[in-house]
Formats: sequence, structure tokens, C-alpha cells
Amino acid sequence: MEGSPILTHMPKVGQSLDRRTTRDVIVEKLMVLIATNMLRPGDVLPGERELANVLHVSRETVRGAIQTLAARGIVEVSQGSRTRVCNVDLSHHTVTIASPSAIDSYDLEDVHAARLHIELKVVGDAAERVGDDTMSKLRSLLDAQKLCGDDAMRFLICDREFHVAIYRACGNPLLSDFVTDLYTYMMNYRRSAMSRPGAIDASYDDHVEIVEALARRDREAVVAAFRQHLTRIYDTTKELLT
Repeated sequence: MEGSPILTHMPKVGQSLDRRTTRDVIVEKLMVLIATNMLRPGDVLPGERELANVLHVSRETVRGAIQTLAARGIVEVSQGSRTRVCNVDLSHHTVTIASPSAIDSYDLEDVHAARLHIELKVVGDAAERVGDDTMSKLRSLLDAQKLCGDDAMRFLICDREFHVAIYRACGNPLLSDFVTDLYTYMMNYRRSAMSRPGAIDASYDDHVEIVEALARRDREAVVAAFRQHLTRIYDTTKELLT
């Protein structure tokens, strides 16, 4: 599990990954969730077991990552092992190529057009290249999403892992990093949008359709399902921004 290439494949931007441990990767993943406002100051993190299941690592790895973040003052572990996000500003933390503050400076229409132009190419390529390990991870993430109920924070943690796993399957690390950055656009609004009644169920249904199309390695169906999904994201984000 911990040696999964899906998990350990991280961008080689400005640094060597030769000495990065799985714990380091999980630390980075959690920092990205905070930097993009998917996790907000005061939020209580899901438990070790839940995070381990979603991130496909052991509980010990999650525990070590949380200890590292606590030592940096990014999270606080209180009595009873509840982990709470501290009031820290990580908005300039690089996600893959750019920081969330850089991505958020663009207009919604421009970001949506870029996602349609590039992301549909990426997921189409993923449909032709996706492996059994990635498909297994995506099905596991669908199961985890079912357990989120109406908790937008928990759903979005799964959602990010879901999207990134598909992006990575395209076979082009630069393109996958770029669309991952686009994915983080206005995440604070995305969390608000996902808190609306029926939003999680609609997104989950989109995900099921995407996984079914990927399982058939049907490029056209994957692109169509993602186009519908991206349009839903655009519409709900626009409602909140206007």
C-alpha cells in the first residue's frame, strides 16, 4: 500500500524526491488541503483511520505526518487525539507548480475555459492509460465518499484524491500537475458550494459515471462525464461568486 506509485508520484519542482518518505508525502498532502482552504483554521481533521483509508497509507504514517505538522505549528493535537487546524496562512504554499493565491487571481471564465481545454485532454488520455491499481483506488475512494454524508470537508478530501489519481493516469506529469493546480481554484467557495443540499450526492453520481467509463477505457464517455462534472463545478462556483 505505502509503495503505491499513485501516492508517491509527486512533482519534481525544484527539489529531488530521492529522500522523501511516505510520511513526507502525506505531510505535503495535508499542507495542500490547508493551503487551498479545503481545511480551514479550527477544523477538526478526520481520524487517523479515515485519513489512512482515503490516502492509502498506514495509520502509523498518518500519525507521523500529524506529529510533524504539530511540531511546525500547523495543527494542534489536543486531549483525546483530536487534531485541529491552527490559524496559519499557507496561501502562498506551492501546490504543484503555482500557489493557490496565484490560481485564485484568475477570472472564473478563464479558469473554466482552461479546464475544458486541458483537463478534458488529460482525462481522455487517462482513459486509455489507466491501470488496475488506479481503478482499485478510485473504487475505494467512491466507497469512502459514500460514508461522508453531508460533510463537505470530508467529501472534498476524497474528491481531491479522486481527481488527482485520474490526472496522474494520463502519463504526462506536467499536464497532471497543471490541471491539479486548476482544480484548487476558489476552493473556499467550492467547500461552501458542496455544503448545499444535494451537492455531494450530485458530485458522487458524476464520480460513479466517470469510474464506470474509465473501467471500460471509453475515452469519449470519460470526456463527456468530466465535461458534465466541470460544468456543474463552474455553475455552482459562479452562483457563489455573483
